Amino acid sequence: MYITALVVAVLGCLFILVIGARFLLAPSAALAGFGITEDRARALTSIKGVRDITSGIVPLVVLVVAGGHVFGWVLVAAAITPIGDAIIVTSNGGTVRHALSVHGATALVLVVAGLILAFV
Repeated sequence: MYITALVVAVLGCLFILVIGARFLLAPSAALAGFGITEDRARALTSIKGVRDITSGIVPLVVLVVAGGHVFGWVLVAAAITPIGDAIIVTSNGGTVRHALSVHGATALVLVVAGLILAFV
């Protein structure tokens, strides 16, 4: 039972990675597959909101269940999100200053705090 659940969970993680990549590589098709059209900016902000809430809850669950060491590694991995956000900002008309001061700083804090927790 454990192995089956683990395989299903890992496959789910891999599947969501593919879905995320599809949103980056084929956004129109991904939006259609998600069930919305490109002209629905509010839907996209809702997606971002849910993603951010999840990004806050999941590491906290890891902290409670697995402790600070694993939490630290999760924070390091989570730095991918603000790094991606910085790239999105700069490639869509935003300034490098804003991308680095908001998203770059967030990534830096996640990596530094995460490595301290991972190795202490």
